[in-house]
Amino acid sequence: MMKNKGLLTTIIALIVSGILIFAISGDEKDKSLHEGTAMYFPVSIDFAGEQTPLQISDVRERLDRELLINANLHSTTTLIIKRANRVFPVIEPILEKYGVPGDFKYLAVIESGLTNSTSSAGARGVWQFMTDTAKEKGMEVSDEVDERYHLEKSTEAACKYLLGAKEKFGSWTLAAASYNGGMNGIFKKMEEQQVDNYYDLLLTEETSRYVFRILALKEIMKNSDKYGFSIPKEALYYTIPTKKIVVDSSITDLAKFAKTQGVNYKILKIHNPWLRDKKLTNTSGKKYEIEIPTSGYNKQ
Repeated sequence: MMKNKGLLTTIIALIVSGILIFAISGDEKDKSLHEGTAMYFPVSIDFAGEQTPLQISDVRERLDRELLINANLHSTTTLIIKRANRVFPVIEPILEKYGVPGDFKYLAVIESGLTNSTSSAGARGVWQFMTDTAKEKGMEVSDEVDERYHLEKSTEAACKYLLGAKEKFGSWTLAAASYNGGMNGIFKKMEEQQVDNYYDLLLTEETSRYVFRILALKEIMKNSDKYGFSIPKEALYYTIPTKKIVVDSSITDLAKFAKTQGVNYKILKIHNPWLRDKKLTNTSGKKYEIEIPTSGYNKQ
């Protein structure tokens, strides 16, 4: 009798468990099935505290597109995650200093992959500034010095732009969109279409995808395991410690200068990509800070 009672209890428990499994909502089942793969989709997402309306069908599909593309660009996204471990610690305190939300670091991700790239239009650096805009924001751009390649200074310039855009639009999402579409371009479309929300605007394909690309990289990078990116901590790229040398005069030969600092020309350029020539002409006495690594290049 006791055996039968135990068997009956087991059967009832199994039936109840089955009912509970089938009672899980469709979204939760999908989530549990796809977590850890490129098919994972978040329940909700926001940019700089501004909620993305995933209940709107085209918004959900546009985000899904960018998530699928970037989750399946495995080598590219893996490299971005590795680089972020080195670059984000430089960008984040500058964003905080200027009162710009931390989510904007993902704008730099989609602009350049966190590399000092050059676009076909001539935009350069991690933040992809054009020459005129860079100069407007206080950066030096010449044949010998190009501060678009200076991570700290270009991040400060990006903050200045974004603060101006936020003041104009009252929305961080629209400010991000304007980084691609231009403030005047976004404002004109808002007037023409009589809407005041990025997600309600019909824009060019590039600008239409722009914020969704930011959201996708944010989601993947913050939840890399959920999208199948399991990168060991030791495989990430780390910041190499440096010392700063202040220079207020010309350097006629940067290769010779590098040797006096215990490094070679290649290493000097890796850590100071804003130096664009083999020399630095400085007749005005302007102070430049040159970074010299103190470790990370030992041959033994």
